[in-house]
Amino acid sequence: MNWQVKYALKYILATHGTASGQHIRDDAIRITMPDRPEAVAVISAAYTINDELAMQCHTDYPDMDFLCGYRKECVWGGGAIRYLESNTIGWGSAGTLNSAINKGKVNTAAHKDYSFSYRLIRQNRSITNLDREFDRVFTMTLASGRTFRVGMVTEYEPIADSIRTLWDQFGPIDIAWNINPNGHPTPEAIEAGRDLECEVMKWDELKLLLWNR
Repeated sequence: MNWQVKYALKYILATHGTASGQHIRDDAIRITMPDRPEAVAVISAAYTINDELAMQCHTDYPDMDFLCGYRKECVWGGGAIRYLESNTIGWGSAGTLNSAINKGKVNTAAHKDYSFSYRLIRQNRSITNLDREFDRVFTMTLASGRTFRVGMVTEYEPIADSIRTLWDQFGPIDIAWNINPNGHPTPEAIEAGRDLECEVMKWDELKLLLWNR
């Protein structure tokens, strides 16, 4: 049994006392809870999940309900996200899987760190085109024709290194959106953004940009 499968089973059973888990084979487990649909989850140790890997997992496990990127550092490509969602397969972190099991909505779950914020953007009528490049990076085109590449930052209080790391890993962005509702970017993060010609924003500032499209 692979290490990530072992830890996933241990975590799920410890968190959900009424749950039972079964190792099917390789990276796949079956999760059963009273009054919840049975779910098959594939637990990946990959650092990056792209469309090729997502398709291969689906081929290997046709009844897959959820693809879990178990590493905290895991990055999801936009192609993988689109493929999984179009096939009604949930995706995200171990925490996302855990929450989805509790709600009984495993096959429609999306990465819990980004799902609420991305839904806000997806439902905004000021945006005429939306391209999700990665789990945390998207490009939006407004009704005015203006286009912005946005990176979502989850830290409570992003520091300068948070902005620079996002830029280095995913390329130039126009907006670093601090999506944590409880914190605020540090002055150093805002200054780092200026140096990169990137605005560091909270939701209220981003809303003004959308309204003044």
